[in-house]
Amino acid sequence: MDISQFIANRIAFNKNKSFSKVIIRIAMWATAISVAVMILATGFVNGFQQVIQEKVFSFWGHIHINQYQPNAGPLTQEKPFTADTALMSKIQHLPQVKTISSYATKSAIIKSEKEIAGVMFKGVDKGYDWPAIQEYLVEGTIPSFNDSAYAQGILISASLAKELQLHLHDKVILYFIQGSGQSPRARRLTISGIYKTSIEEYDKTYIIGDINLVRKLNDWLSNEIGGYEISLKDYHQMDEAASYIDHNLLPDELFTRTIKEIYPNIFDWLQLQGQNEVIIIVIMTIVAIINMITAILILILERTNMVGTLKALGMRNWSIQKIFVFQAAYIVLLGVIIGNILGLGLAFLQVQTGVLRLPEDSYYMSTAAIALRWHEIILINVGTFVVCTAVLLLPSLIIRRITPIKAIQFK
Repeated sequence: MDISQFIANRIAFNKNKSFSKVIIRIAMWATAISVAVMILATGFVNGFQQVIQEKVFSFWGHIHINQYQPNAGPLTQEKPFTADTALMSKIQHLPQVKTISSYATKSAIIKSEKEIAGVMFKGVDKGYDWPAIQEYLVEGTIPSFNDSAYAQGILISASLAKELQLHLHDKVILYFIQGSGQSPRARRLTISGIYKTSIEEYDKTYIIGDINLVRKLNDWLSNEIGGYEISLKDYHQMDEAASYIDHNLLPDELFTRTIKEIYPNIFDWLQLQGQNEVIIIVIMTIVAIINMITAILILILERTNMVGTLKALGMRNWSIQKIFVFQAAYIVLLGVIIGNILGLGLAFLQVQTGVLRLPEDSYYMSTAAIALRWHEIILINVGTFVVCTAVLLLPSLIIRRITPIKAIQFK
């Protein structure tokens, strides 16, 4: 064993009481808390982003295919085009694609006995990716589709039902906006299900029903649609899949848009959460470094006599420096281990109990979601240990300024 490491072991595991022992404990716990906070911050940010993205993707898929319209926004009604089963088959067989379905939207006003509200009716068919929507159903079932006429059932959100004082199986009147100076067309429909994503931008805007109703109201042909909605197996492949479909499969009049392009405000907001995560990790790393620098300086000050003696015996400066760096590394390592136990323990507690609650109106979820990615946890552990240990080489340079005669006399 290296002599520096041997001496560091003897000092680190020395049971004699001293002022440095208190400082070492403080530094160890400061490192542990820093690591625990970094793990929890990463887990909470990942969980938050994952839950919001899953809600957005479940409701709107990952990629839309529409006819080009200048300055089209999320609430712009689509221009119709003829559905192409061959094109749908080609897209469906792409390795990245999970499902592809047709849809069309139409502006409407929903009226209950006492209240009215402006909404966007999203028409889909029985081949839609219903399992993704069923996850958010709190009451009822999806509408029953048939080939002879449009389905009478619709899905509305819990927040819209509360605002309009509506309940499951209630009858409502929808006035569909026709445009071009035409009078709205009214349809009496039944609430077959109530969903809740907690994303108010969706919940208070969209009603889900049968695309055949949109076709009838718009005087479209039976095979005309407003667009295709594509769900992928992995959302990380969104841009790549959209680009491939756009350049290799679509006719000139159609183009792709990812859900990030349609709702940039939501994804920009999620991106900001990632920046907050980086800020927290940087701050916690700085806290751990400052505590360890303070600890090693106190250790060197307390052992000045030992430093002088070792120098007098011929030990080189670098070998003496390694004694304190090794000792500090033991403190960092112990702090990292305790921090992992603390951070992962609290994360597991949150996953199992949901003890940390959130205001749903602000955060789109009732409990704080947490998602741990092991490669990030390993990176936090390795990064904390390497950075803290490497930075401690700087304060250990003070040993080079200690002279044996003065050090031996130091009290």
